[in-house]
Amino acid sequence: MRITALAENTAADHRFGREHGLSLYISRGEQKILFDMGQTGLFWENAQKLGIDLAEVEVAVLSHGHYDHGGGLARFLKGNCHARVFVSQYAFQPHYHGPDRYIGLDPSLAGSSRLKLAGDYEALGPGLALYSCNQAARKHDLGSWGLETEEEGVLVPDDFRHEQYLLAEEGDRRILFSGCSHKGILDIVDWFRPHVLIGGFHFSKLPLGEELAEYARYLNSFATEFYTCHCTGLPQFAYMSQWMDRLHYLAAGQTIEV
Repeated sequence: MRITALAENTAADHRFGREHGLSLYISRGEQKILFDMGQTGLFWENAQKLGIDLAEVEVAVLSHGHYDHGGGLARFLKGNCHARVFVSQYAFQPHYHGPDRYIGLDPSLAGSSRLKLAGDYEALGPGLALYSCNQAARKHDLGSWGLETEEEGVLVPDDFRHEQYLLAEEGDRRILFSGCSHKGILDIVDWFRPHVLIGGFHFSKLPLGEELAEYARYLNSFATEFYTCHCTGLPQFAYMSQWMDRLHYLAAGQTIEV
């Protein structure tokens, strides 16, 4: 399996644009998958520079209903005329970061016939499935990070029911994709026990100190190879690397094989 970062907060070199967001292209045998679409159409531009034809993507997944992962949805629907896009049934609920900052998806796209609303479990093909984990017990309460959703006209702390995770199983290996890990990376790795985990940890606002070091040591206790990005934060990544010997960073334009 080959994974290429098409959009991310950083870039592998000057050829690639960067933005606060995430988009990953997954090549799995003959199967072409897009996981998230960044904040703008930048993911498409970077794909063209890499010689990746996103019109050939067969399955697309939106990890959750925030603009920095689904802002490029309209560009994808325009450029790819056939792929189904799997989104959580809650993805188009209004999401905010403070009362005046809308961070959700473009509501005009909610009725697109290309969208497939996923529930708690959705099989995408042999060895490929989406999970919401909405019913899973959380051992670590990391809070809502100041993020909110609107319910009956009132803003309430987001419980991230709109977040879903893509699990690919190849033989006895489990490769997990998580956009921002809002439900808590500590619990997510415990739920799935993957051999490889690719995605953001949502630690960029955490100070460099003992709390973050404790999280790093906890994650390192799992036999998991971590490729992180986006909302983890570069200072946090560097700090956690002191306690994690299988932690790597994935920037736009970079390809890994797992």
